[in-house]
Amino acid sequence: MQLIRPDWPAPPWVQACCTTRSGGVSTGVWAGLNLGDHVGDEPRHVARNRAALRTALNLPADPLWLNQVHGCTVAQRATAAPGCTADAAVACRPGAVCAVLTADCLPLLICDRRGRRVAAVHAGWRGLAAGVIEGTLKALGESPADLLVWLGPAIGPAAFVVGPEVRAAFLAADPAAIGAFQPAAGDRWLADLFALARARLAQAGVTRVYGGGDCTYSDPERFFSFRRDGVTGRMASLIWLGDSTGSDFFASRTNLTP
Repeated sequence: MQLIRPDWPAPPWVQACCTTRSGGVSTGVWAGLNLGDHVGDEPRHVARNRAALRTALNLPADPLWLNQVHGCTVAQRATAAPGCTADAAVACRPGAVCAVLTADCLPLLICDRRGRRVAAVHAGWRGLAAGVIEGTLKALGESPADLLVWLGPAIGPAAFVVGPEVRAAFLAADPAAIGAFQPAAGDRWLADLFALARARLAQAGVTRVYGGGDCTYSDPERFFSFRRDGVTGRMASLIWLGDSTGSDFFASRTNLTP
Protein backbone atom coordinates (compact mmCIF):
# COMPACT_ATOMS: atom_id res chain seq x y z
CA MET A 1 0.00 0.00 0.00
CA GLN A 2 1.58 3.25 -1.17
CA LEU A 3 0.38 6.36 0.64
CA ILE A 4 1.19 10.03 0.15
CA ARG A 5 1.99 12.05 3.23
CA PRO A 6 1.49 15.81 3.11
CA ASP A 7 4.72 17.79 3.10
CA TRP A 8 3.67 20.59 5.42
CA PRO A 9 4.73 22.00 8.82
CA ALA A 10 1.78 20.62 10.78
CA PRO A 11 2.22 19.65 14.45
CA PRO A 12 3.47 16.05 14.70
CA TRP A 13 0.23 14.78 16.25
CA VAL A 14 -1.77 15.92 13.21
CA GLN A 15 -1.85 12.73 11.15
CA ALA A 16 -2.74 12.94 7.48
CA CYS A 17 -2.33 11.00 4.27
CA CYS A 18 -3.78 10.34 0.84
CA THR A 19 -4.12 6.86 -0.60
CA THR A 20 -3.18 5.80 -4.11
CA ARG A 21 -4.61 2.87 -6.06
CA SER A 22 -1.69 0.69 -4.95
CA GLY A 23 -2.71 -2.26 -2.77
CA GLY A 24 -6.18 -3.55 -2.05
CA VAL A 25 -8.15 -6.46 -3.45
CA SER A 26 -10.42 -4.80 -6.02
CA THR A 27 -10.19 -6.05 -9.60
CA GLY A 28 -11.21 -4.96 -13.09
CA VAL A 29 -11.73 -1.23 -13.61
CA TRP A 30 -11.53 -0.75 -9.83
CA ALA A 31 -8.23 -2.66 -9.56
CA GLY A 32 -6.28 -1.75 -6.46
CA LEU A 33 -7.26 0.04 -3.28
CA ASN A 34 -10.71 1.28 -4.24
CA LEU A 35 -12.33 2.85 -1.18
CA GLY A 36 -15.56 4.04 -2.80
CA ASP A 37 -18.68 1.98 -2.07
CA HIS A 38 -20.81 3.81 -4.66
CA VAL A 39 -18.93 3.11 -7.89
CA GLY A 40 -20.10 -0.42 -8.73
CA ASP A 41 -17.28 -2.38 -7.10
CA GLU A 42 -17.99 -5.55 -5.11
CA PRO A 43 -19.08 -4.44 -1.61
CA ARG A 44 -16.94 -7.16 -0.03
CA HIS A 45 -13.87 -5.83 -1.83
CA VAL A 46 -14.52 -2.27 -0.66
CA ALA A 47 -15.05 -3.52 2.89
CA ARG A 48 -11.73 -5.42 2.79
CA ASN A 49 -9.93 -2.40 1.36
CA ARG A 50 -11.30 -0.12 4.07
CA ALA A 51 -10.37 -2.63 6.76
CA ALA A 52 -6.86 -2.93 5.34
CA LEU A 53 -6.51 0.86 5.36
CA ARG A 54 -7.57 1.11 8.98
CA THR A 55 -5.06 -1.60 9.93
CA ALA A 56 -2.22 -0.10 7.88
CA LEU A 57 -2.70 3.34 9.43
CA ASN A 58 -3.64 2.04 12.87
CA LEU A 59 -6.60 4.38 12.72
CA PRO A 60 -8.18 5.17 16.10
CA ALA A 61 -11.68 4.89 14.59
CA ASP A 62 -13.41 4.31 11.29
CA PRO A 63 -13.31 7.38 9.08
CA LEU A 64 -16.53 9.34 8.65
CA TRP A 65 -17.34 8.24 5.08
CA LEU A 66 -19.52 10.93 3.51
CA ASN A 67 -22.18 10.87 0.82
CA GLN A 68 -20.51 13.47 -1.40
CA VAL A 69 -22.73 15.45 -3.78
CA HIS A 70 -20.47 18.29 -5.05
CA GLY A 71 -22.08 20.71 -2.61
CA CYS A 72 -20.83 22.84 0.26
CA THR A 73 -22.33 21.17 3.36
CA VAL A 74 -19.81 20.62 6.16
CA ALA A 75 -20.27 17.77 8.64
CA GLN A 76 -19.19 17.96 12.27
CA ARG A 77 -17.33 14.70 12.89
CA ALA A 78 -18.49 14.50 16.51
CA THR A 79 -22.20 14.45 15.65
CA ALA A 80 -22.51 13.36 12.02
CA ALA A 81 -23.71 9.87 11.14
CA PRO A 82 -21.80 7.68 8.67
CA GLY A 83 -23.08 8.25 5.16
CA CYS A 84 -24.37 11.75 5.89
CA THR A 85 -24.61 14.05 2.88
CA ALA A 86 -21.72 16.49 2.98
CA ASP A 87 -18.58 17.40 1.06
CA ALA A 88 -16.37 18.30 4.00
CA ALA A 89 -15.89 17.26 7.61
CA VAL A 90 -14.26 18.96 10.59
CA ALA A 91 -13.08 17.52 13.91
CA CYS A 92 -11.63 18.87 17.14
CA ARG A 93 -11.36 15.68 19.19
CA PRO A 94 -8.37 13.29 19.11
CA GLY A 95 -9.16 10.06 17.30
CA ALA A 96 -11.95 11.44 15.10
CA VAL A 97 -10.98 10.67 11.50
CA CYS A 98 -12.16 12.93 8.67
CA ALA A 99 -12.01 11.63 5.11
CA VAL A 100 -13.05 12.50 1.57
CA LEU A 101 -13.06 10.34 -1.57
CA THR A 102 -11.79 11.62 -4.91
CA ALA A 103 -10.89 10.52 -8.43
CA ASP A 104 -10.11 13.86 -10.15
CA CYS A 105 -11.78 16.32 -7.76
CA LEU A 106 -9.43 18.16 -5.42
CA PRO A 107 -9.02 16.97 -1.82
CA LEU A 108 -7.92 19.55 0.74
CA LEU A 109 -6.63 18.69 4.22
CA ILE A 110 -6.62 21.50 6.77
CA CYS A 111 -5.34 21.98 10.31
CA ASP A 112 -4.58 24.91 12.57
CA ARG A 113 -0.97 25.56 13.48
CA ARG A 114 -1.58 24.58 17.11
CA GLY A 115 -3.01 21.22 16.09
CA ARG A 116 -6.43 21.57 17.69
CA ARG A 117 -8.76 21.27 14.69
CA VAL A 118 -8.65 19.42 11.39
CA ALA A 119 -10.78 19.17 8.26
CA ALA A 120 -11.04 17.24 5.01
CA VAL A 121 -12.66 18.82 1.95
CA HIS A 122 -13.90 17.39 -1.37
CA ALA A 123 -13.71 20.16 -3.97
CA GLY A 124 -14.66 19.67 -7.58
CA TRP A 125 -15.40 22.77 -9.61
CA ARG A 126 -19.03 22.84 -8.46
CA GLY A 127 -18.05 22.65 -4.81
CA LEU A 128 -15.37 25.29 -5.24
CA ALA A 129 -17.81 27.63 -6.95
CA ALA A 130 -20.50 26.95 -4.35
CA GLY A 131 -18.19 27.84 -1.46
CA VAL A 132 -17.17 24.53 0.11
CA ILE A 133 -13.78 25.96 1.10
CA GLU A 134 -15.28 29.06 2.69
CA GLY A 135 -17.89 26.94 4.51
CA THR A 136 -15.22 24.67 5.92
CA LEU A 137 -13.09 27.58 7.12
CA LYS A 138 -16.13 29.01 8.90
CA ALA A 139 -16.89 25.65 10.52
CA LEU A 140 -13.32 25.37 11.78
CA GLY A 141 -13.71 28.66 13.63
CA GLU A 142 -10.01 29.54 13.50
CA SER A 143 -8.27 32.63 12.22
CA PRO A 144 -7.36 32.06 8.56
CA ALA A 145 -3.82 33.22 9.34
CA ASP A 146 -3.47 30.26 11.72
CA LEU A 147 -4.48 27.59 9.18
CA LEU A 148 -2.38 25.25 7.08
CA VAL A 149 -3.83 23.65 3.94
CA TRP A 150 -2.54 20.77 1.82
CA LEU A 151 -3.81 20.20 -1.71
CA GLY A 152 -3.91 16.53 -2.70
CA PRO A 153 -3.89 14.85 -6.13
CA ALA A 154 -6.48 16.09 -8.63
CA ILE A 155 -6.93 16.40 -12.37
CA GLY A 156 -4.24 18.73 -13.65
CA PRO A 157 -4.57 21.95 -15.66
CA ALA A 158 -3.43 20.26 -18.88
CA ALA A 159 -6.26 17.71 -18.71
CA PHE A 160 -9.28 19.40 -17.11
CA VAL A 161 -11.42 20.56 -20.02
CA VAL A 162 -14.53 22.53 -19.05
CA GLY A 163 -17.29 24.48 -20.75
CA PRO A 164 -17.69 28.26 -20.80
CA GLU A 165 -20.28 28.10 -18.02
CA VAL A 166 -17.61 26.89 -15.58
CA ARG A 167 -15.29 29.77 -16.41
CA ALA A 168 -18.19 32.23 -16.19
CA ALA A 169 -19.18 30.96 -12.73
CA PHE A 170 -15.72 31.62 -11.31
CA LEU A 171 -15.16 34.93 -13.06
CA ALA A 172 -18.50 36.21 -11.76
CA ALA A 173 -17.24 35.70 -8.21
CA ASP A 174 -13.63 36.74 -8.83
CA PRO A 175 -12.48 38.35 -12.10
CA ALA A 176 -8.88 37.53 -11.13
CA ALA A 177 -9.69 33.85 -11.63
CA ILE A 178 -9.21 34.44 -15.34
CA GLY A 179 -5.61 33.31 -14.90
CA ALA A 180 -6.77 29.80 -13.96
CA PHE A 181 -8.26 29.20 -17.42
CA GLN A 182 -6.51 28.63 -20.73
CA PRO A 183 -8.21 28.31 -24.14
CA ALA A 184 -8.88 24.82 -25.50
CA ALA A 185 -10.61 23.66 -28.68
CA GLY A 186 -13.82 25.44 -29.69
CA ASP A 187 -15.49 27.18 -26.78
CA ARG A 188 -13.84 24.92 -24.20
CA TRP A 189 -11.31 25.88 -21.55
CA LEU A 190 -8.55 24.18 -19.56
CA ALA A 191 -9.15 24.83 -15.86
CA ASP A 192 -6.58 24.75 -13.06
CA LEU A 193 -8.30 23.41 -9.93
CA PHE A 194 -5.19 23.97 -7.85
CA ALA A 195 -5.01 27.65 -8.83
CA LEU A 196 -8.75 28.13 -8.27
CA ALA A 197 -8.48 26.63 -4.78
CA ARG A 198 -5.43 28.72 -3.92
CA ALA A 199 -7.27 31.85 -5.07
CA ARG A 200 -10.29 31.06 -2.89
CA LEU A 201 -8.02 30.39 0.08
CA ALA A 202 -6.11 33.62 -0.47
CA GLN A 203 -9.34 35.60 -0.65
CA ALA A 204 -10.30 34.08 2.70
CA GLY A 205 -6.94 35.06 4.23
CA VAL A 206 -5.28 31.63 4.13
CA THR A 207 -1.73 31.93 2.81
CA ARG A 208 0.02 28.82 4.15
CA VAL A 209 -0.92 26.41 1.36
CA TYR A 210 1.11 23.34 0.41
CA GLY A 211 0.95 20.48 -2.07
CA GLY A 212 -0.84 20.62 -5.38
CA GLY A 213 0.40 19.48 -8.77
CA ASP A 214 -0.11 15.69 -8.71
CA CYS A 215 -2.34 14.98 -11.71
CA THR A 216 -4.71 12.03 -11.35
CA TYR A 217 -5.60 11.97 -15.06
CA SER A 218 -2.03 11.60 -16.32
CA ASP A 219 -0.83 8.96 -13.85
CA PRO A 220 -2.92 5.76 -14.23
CA GLU A 221 -0.38 3.68 -12.29
CA ARG A 222 -0.93 5.66 -9.10
CA PHE A 223 -4.35 7.26 -9.33
CA PHE A 224 -7.95 6.56 -10.22
CA SER A 225 -9.41 9.12 -12.64
CA PHE A 226 -13.08 9.47 -13.50
CA ARG A 227 -12.41 11.73 -16.47
CA ARG A 228 -9.89 9.28 -17.90
CA ASP A 229 -11.66 5.99 -17.25
CA GLY A 230 -15.34 6.68 -16.54
CA VAL A 231 -16.14 3.78 -14.21
CA THR A 232 -13.27 3.62 -11.73
CA GLY A 233 -12.34 3.57 -8.04
CA ARG A 234 -11.76 6.30 -5.47
CA MET A 235 -8.79 7.39 -3.38
CA ALA A 236 -9.19 8.71 0.17
CA SER A 237 -7.60 11.71 1.84
CA LEU A 238 -7.68 11.41 5.62
CA ILE A 239 -6.77 13.58 8.59
CA TRP A 240 -7.10 13.17 12.34
CA LEU A 241 -5.66 14.33 15.64
CA GLY A 242 -3.37 11.73 17.15
CA ASP A 243 -1.14 11.60 20.20
CA SER A 244 -0.44 15.17 21.34
CA THR A 245 2.79 14.08 23.07
CA GLY A 246 4.42 14.60 19.70
CA SER A 247 4.83 10.99 18.55
CA ASP A 248 4.43 10.61 14.81
CA PHE A 249 2.84 7.42 13.49
CA PHE A 250 4.34 8.00 10.07
CA ALA A 251 7.91 8.60 11.25
CA SER A 252 8.93 4.94 11.01
CA ARG A 253 6.92 4.13 7.87
CA THR A 254 8.77 3.52 4.62
CA ASN A 255 5.73 3.13 2.36
CA LEU A 256 4.88 6.82 2.38
CA THR A 257 6.05 9.43 -0.08
CA PRO A 258 6.03 13.21 0.45
